[in-house]
Amino acid sequence: MTQPASLTVDGVRLRLVVQRKRVRNVNARLRHDTLFVSAPPHVPEGILTELVADLARKLVRRVHARTVNRDEDCLALVRKIAARFPTKPEVARVEFVATQTRRWGSYSATTRTIRLNVALREMPRWVLEAVVAHELAHVTYPHHGPEFWTLLRSVYPDVDRADAFLAGVAWLAAGPKLSGVARALLGEMVGCDGRPAFA
Repeated sequence: MTQPASLTVDGVRLRLVVQRKRVRNVNARLRHDTLFVSAPPHVPEGILTELVADLARKLVRRVHARTVNRDEDCLALVRKIAARFPTKPEVARVEFVATQTRRWGSYSATTRTIRLNVALREMPRWVLEAVVAHELAHVTYPHHGPEFWTLLRSVYPDVDRADAFLAGVAWLAAGPKLSGVARALLGEMVGCDGRPAFA
């Protein structure tokens, strides 16, 4: 097949090795910087190209999440924030994941697990802490009612600032049409504390 010899997903360049053989489904495995793909002969090349890109993205994100979870003890961070609560929430497990695309974090009362969007790992620490505090507040209040917000703001007063930051990140990630000059100026306007200089 005429697949490119390489593929770039999420900024990661991969060498691509595709084999057509007698298999039921398109399968992929990632080893270091090489993506090995086996595909049935009957799958059209256009569809295969899309499937390969999707599989590559999932595998690259999975590897990234594993690396991030090795780099820092997530439970240590959660315990630090949990100590601020009037009744310390119990959390059995915390992990950064690359599978959440519609929320920054989640809490499961059944497994007592907090999952955090892996992108948070590369954001300012106070933003990550605010999301952790948000998820820990769900241990007490599984909803977003007034009691939830009162508790959250008492534990982490900077939560509204973090919400605004994340709204801005989401807006930029959605790809607004900004000129190169506008993007460069945005980078220069942010101070060392992550706040733009308004005056």
